Amino acid sequence: MSLNNILKFFQPKDRIFFNLFENVADTVDLMAKKIKEVSLEPDYSKRAALIAQIENLEHENDNYTHQIFQELGRNFITPFDREDIHYLATALDDIADYIHASAKKINFYKVDPREQGIQKLAECIEMGTTAMKVAIQELRSLKNVSTITNAIVRINSLENQADDIYDLSIEKLFETENDAKEVIKKKEIYQVMETATDKCEDAANVIESIIIKYA
Repeated sequence: MSLNNILKFFQPKDRIFFNLFENVADTVDLMAKKIKEVSLEPDYSKRAALIAQIENLEHENDNYTHQIFQELGRNFITPFDREDIHYLATALDDIADYIHASAKKINFYKVDPREQGIQKLAECIEMGTTAMKVAIQELRSLKNVSTITNAIVRINSLENQADDIYDLSIEKLFETENDAKEVIKKKEIYQVMETATDKCEDAANVIESIIIKYA
């Protein structure tokens, strides 16, 4: 056995979970930044290229999530309760899925996303994933609990903002849009984007449970 393999054998086996969760957080945050770019892009072809990037990132995130579940099955030592690791991985994967779904619907329906409702929801998603990334980075040491708590509060606040934006956008849509098809298309996009912020809050709740147990 080589020296490197011997050293690797004695390294903490739970470290891989932090690396994988940080990779997931980075990927989901990048997806959120891309959906925000989509909401600002006037050119259909350029939007389609951004949406293709989101799809690739979603596949990358699926691979990270699969690795987390694999490591959960093969490691007896984990940094947190196995259930919390599973819940957090699932919640983060849900965020990625709903960002991807938002992008697909914008592309499939050929909706011009440059309107206030979609743009503001995209901002909430992007700010939520950025706060999530901060919280997950701090899980490795749990030395800065206040930073994690502030991130959780931020995510919860953004979810409430997204609820209000969704309600106002639906109200405006029914008041100003006469084309029933456009109403259906945009309502679906609003709904999926708002759900992405719900999933951010779900992940934040898991992180809150972790810090209550271990901080």
